[in-house]
Amino acid sequence: MTMVGATTREMLSRFESLGDENRLRILTLLERHEFTVSELVSVLQLPQSTVSRHLRVLADDGWVRRRQDGKTRYYRLEGALEPGARELWRLTAESLSDAVWIAEDGERAASVLARRRERAAAFFSETAGGWDALRDDLFGRDARFAPLFGLLDPEWVVGDLGAGTGTLADTIAPFVKRVIAVDRSPEMLEAAAVRLGRHDNVDLREGELETLPLGDDELDVAVLMLVLHFAVDPGRVLAEAARVLAPGGRLVVLDMRAHGREEYRETMGHLWPGFSEDRMRGWMAAADLDAYRHIPLAPDPNASGPMLFAGTARKPSEPSTTTGRLYI
Repeated sequence: MTMVGATTREMLSRFESLGDENRLRILTLLERHEFTVSELVSVLQLPQSTVSRHLRVLADDGWVRRRQDGKTRYYRLEGALEPGARELWRLTAESLSDAVWIAEDGERAASVLARRRERAAAFFSETAGGWDALRDDLFGRDARFAPLFGLLDPEWVVGDLGAGTGTLADTIAPFVKRVIAVDRSPEMLEAAAVRLGRHDNVDLREGELETLPLGDDELDVAVLMLVLHFAVDPGRVLAEAARVLAPGGRLVVLDMRAHGREEYRETMGHLWPGFSEDRMRGWMAAADLDAYRHIPLAPDPNASGPMLFAGTARKPSEPSTTTGRLYI
């Protein structure tokens, strides 16, 4: 009777430890790979104290095992689970197959593991593996992207729409004929003027994204970089960007993928919690922009915000014979 009672209490404890979503996320990750606490913090986007607390519960209930390697401790799903616990986890894992966090956690985990592999390569080949860090130290991280700006046509006029303090305009101005930087905030434009004073081909204009202070067909490229989620009517913003593009011109959008961080509405003034691919495709079609490409960007393990996407579309060389529809 005593043994049965102990076993029952043990299984009840195991059931209880599976009753928290974050612990389920941890076990799902640890079933596939071995992670440190700091790596789990990067993947789960949770405080270290929270991750450590959940790992302690899972370790006490026998779900995870720990491996010490020098000063680093690695965690993995226990491989020697007794049959009852193994079957309980199998059923639980099957029920989680449609969980919304599975894919996002998987992408962040892949990025973390890629970073770990980079460190391993540096260990085995010190010179080659350390070149990226050395190059960044000597020339800055932007140097690795500089060749891409050389692909810009030197005769292009580029619109930095929602330019803020002019970081993007400052980067691309040397490569193109002219940059028109638009922002609604006089304070932002004042800061941009200081940064962009060394360029004689940057035009600063105050205005709203929904009613751009530009003429029809004035731009060869329009860029909306991390500003669309501040717009009341993103569909109208995209339609206005299409208006100021010349036939054959390109629109580039960099913004957040759809996420559930509602606190950003209060703390950062976001009006939209990111955007899905379907929603972006709908708005682009309504703006009579075609050839839309939607590219999820690999997450930076050191970034704390939602994951990003890049979207590109083209204004047809010939006017559309269809009337765009409003997508919400």
